[in-house]
Amino acid sequence: MDLVLRCLVLFPLVVVLVRVVNRRQLNSLEPFDIVFLVVLGDLLQQGVTQNDFSVTGAAIVIVTMTLLSMLTAFLAFKSPRFSVIMDGEPVILVEHGRPLHKNLRRERITLRELAAQARMNDIPDLGDIHYAVLETSGAISFLTEKTQG
Repeated sequence: MDLVLRCLVLFPLVVVLVRVVNRRQLNSLEPFDIVFLVVLGDLLQQGVTQNDFSVTGAAIVIVTMTLLSMLTAFLAFKSPRFSVIMDGEPVILVEHGRPLHKNLRRERITLRELAAQARMNDIPDLGDIHYAVLETSGAISFLTEKTQG
């Protein structure tokens, strides 16, 4: 039962931490970020299982975490409000060719990064963008005048 209680405490903590981490960062992991996530996973495992290295203990933790994940997904599906809390909402970064600096700052995206993403989508100039939207997945969607009409 101790393992289940540890999962019940640490799972929401991990959900909050992942939500706090900028979603843009989750879409483009650098080597340091990957190492950090591996270390975080190891620390989480140690916090949940402590000295229980049994197969039964591992099974209990895996099943509990899976059920918590499924419950979270179910609640996000059933409740639009919970879904917004868990996933966030899309954020407009460019509107009618003008970067929205307030939104870029809040999402910690530089104009250089935005321009690079636009070029990767065959858009050479930010002025050609009707809308650029940071999706909840961390990807940036670009709508140009061509895609509008």
